[in-house]
Amino acid sequence: DLIDVIPAGGVVNEIGRFYKPWFYKHVERILCSGQEKVVEFIPVRDYYHRHTRSIFWELEAIIPIGNHPLFRHTLGWLVPPKVSFLKLTQTEGMQRTYEDLHAAQDMLLPMKSLDEHLECFDRLLGIYPLWLCPHKHYKTENRSFLKDPPEADAKDASGEYQMYVDIGAYGFPRAVREKKPFQMMPTMRALEKYVLDRDGFQMLYADTFQTKDEFERMFNHEHYFAMRKKYHAEEAFGLIYDKMALRL
Repeated sequence: DLIDVIPAGGVVNEIGRFYKPWFYKHVERILCSGQEKVVEFIPVRDYYHRHTRSIFWELEAIIPIGNHPLFRHTLGWLVPPKVSFLKLTQTEGMQRTYEDLHAAQDMLLPMKSLDEHLECFDRLLGIYPLWLCPHKHYKTENRSFLKDPPEADAKDASGEYQMYVDIGAYGFPRAVREKKPFQMMPTMRALEKYVLDRDGFQMLYADTFQTKDEFERMFNHEHYFAMRKKYHAEEAFGLIYDKMALRL
């Protein structure tokens, strides 16, 4: 809940301070403590940036001691490092390792089958924590790159919608962590097929391992191609698919 005044005795936790524990580790500690209820008051800006310092939970793989109290209090002000700087200093071997063994994917799927989705992510990737973010997927009469939801069973002032959930997996899969054989392409193709078969969508910042035909079945390309033609973008800009399918 958002409040304007902190009640008497309320505990303020400015989680954005450089010396504070990473937010997901803070939550993990509370969950493992056995406490039934913990009430904290977090400044709005700190809450919005709760995963910024730890780059969600990716920084632990880069700086394993990053959440140690000594590191936080002495060098915590240096993080997070700029992603552009990390890429600039990456060796070719490190880049190949990340491409072949590290996953960074978000999939948007119908909320009603969340348990099934989580089982699929666990079976194929085994990455934790997972990012779960509810999303109202509105009908747009196919004027969006996202196809209309198949079961728009709810309505508000903005229109009809179906509840979806964004599931984000960022990190090294369980097989990699356990030093077992892992192949990125067949694993991701299995996940993408699962998403495609359930009227889901792959977020467009990530690499895709789908074929062009599969990608065009996942998204509403009819409107996309019409807009490219209308605004003379066909020769000026490449296709979204070509930007994502870098290794196919």
